Amino acid sequence: MSFYITTPIYYVNAAPHLGHAYSTIAVDVMARHMRQRGEDVFFLTGTDEHGEPVALAAEREGVTPQQLVDRNAPRFKDLMPRLNVSNDFFVRTTDPEHQAKVQEVLARIRDNGHVYEGVYEGWYCPRCADFKTDAEAGEDHLCPIHRTELIREKEDNYFFRLSAFQDDLVRLFDERPDFVMPRHRYNEARAFIESGLQDVSLSRSTFTWGVPVPWNPEHVFYVWFDALLNYYSALSYAKPGEDVTDRFWPAQYHVIGKDILKFHTVFWPAMLLAAGLPLPEHVFVHGFLLMASPKTGGDGPAELMKMSKSMGNVLDPFAIIDEFGADALRYYCMRDVSFGQDGEVSTARFAVVYESELANDFGNLASRTIAMIHRYRDGTVPSAGCDPELARTIDGVVGEVSELLDRADLTGALEAVWLRVRRLNRYVEEQAPWVLAKDDARANELDRVLASLAEGLRVVAVVLHPWIPATVEKLLATLGAPELELAGACTTAGRLGAIEKLEPLFPKPK
Repeated sequence: MSFYITTPIYYVNAAPHLGHAYSTIAVDVMARHMRQRGEDVFFLTGTDEHGEPVALAAEREGVTPQQLVDRNAPRFKDLMPRLNVSNDFFVRTTDPEHQAKVQEVLARIRDNGHVYEGVYEGWYCPRCADFKTDAEAGEDHLCPIHRTELIREKEDNYFFRLSAFQDDLVRLFDERPDFVMPRHRYNEARAFIESGLQDVSLSRSTFTWGVPVPWNPEHVFYVWFDALLNYYSALSYAKPGEDVTDRFWPAQYHVIGKDILKFHTVFWPAMLLAAGLPLPEHVFVHGFLLMASPKTGGDGPAELMKMSKSMGNVLDPFAIIDEFGADALRYYCMRDVSFGQDGEVSTARFAVVYESELANDFGNLASRTIAMIHRYRDGTVPSAGCDPELARTIDGVVGEVSELLDRADLTGALEAVWLRVRRLNRYVEEQAPWVLAKDDARANELDRVLASLAEGLRVVAVVLHPWIPATVEKLLATLGAPELELAGACTTAGRLGAIEKLEPLFPKPK
């Protein structure tokens, strides 16, 4: 069975920050988990390189837009291996193959009667690359996301007949209540549709940085129509000499941030309907990472704001990786903010989670278990049967995590695993192997306890692999059981034998 999942593609007019890492890590967790289940997975990420924000950033720096994107796109591409992300392809919207596919699909939409020529006049946010409705602009004419003044634009454009798909989109939301997730984002998208859809600009004629409109090269396609099509176009050229569109389209999940909800839950399905293409199964909308703004004045508490380079309130993922490692960053991103909600992040909270959960809960469990097997059984896991009560608790984790990740509940799935980590730690205290070791008559009990801990640790590690892959691979190699398939993630007596010694998995930072 195929499983296609995508991140949003990222604007290249600034350096990557933790917000970009957040979306990418989330998708990687789901992709890795599905591979463990034996699915045929394709994971796409990339960069959005056209549009006015990029052109303006290039103008400020005195370089061409192409020079700017060629310099900045590698920063995002280089982030992927640093995060230990397993993406199958990195799309750039300046790829000639992507641009050709954009022209092909949008020409098809025009041929189907859903494009016309006209004059646009309205409010525009250059930083969003988005035209705002009067309701969105409000009386103060400020961008509702950036709180910057909107610009009144008037230009000749081609328009997409979005209004023609009002009834189709309402029917889509009626028939597929999980098309947009979580539910409060579904309600938000549906409310936008039911407020009445207006036709939207398909092209721009006031600047040239974009994909040329094939039937009128004096226009370029509006950046969002170009960008959205990356999810479809990439499949046609991601594998050299092979078009895998039929194999993977439509996507099971597009994972996006809430600031681009309108484009992905309204514009995107309407575009696909207009082109006669199948719709994705789900659009999952996560919240913002919030961080105190350094620009807040006065003696009161700092204002929490969306993490943004322009606001000066970002955490540098590269710096965190350099000090703590990629797995620590991956774990924190998925642990401390409930996936789908807004949530505060901070360096202080990161340090607490690293020490209390990664170093103490998991790292100490692994170290104690392996050390006791070496101390009491010369480094060989006893072949005794596992504690049946503990085994039932541990073995249930695979089904529970799979069910939660099927609905993109990454935080809930991680908590389900962590409940087992805590249970194994309690088991150590309850059984007190150091006491059993003092009594030769209780050797069989000690064998069962050590075997149960080793097998429980192995199962938990396998299920944790999508979140902390490098750490898990190190631990499983130590246990002599490198297999990652979920089909083998159950406590089985005798699976483990001689094991190696283990260095601390999450050492204290220097």
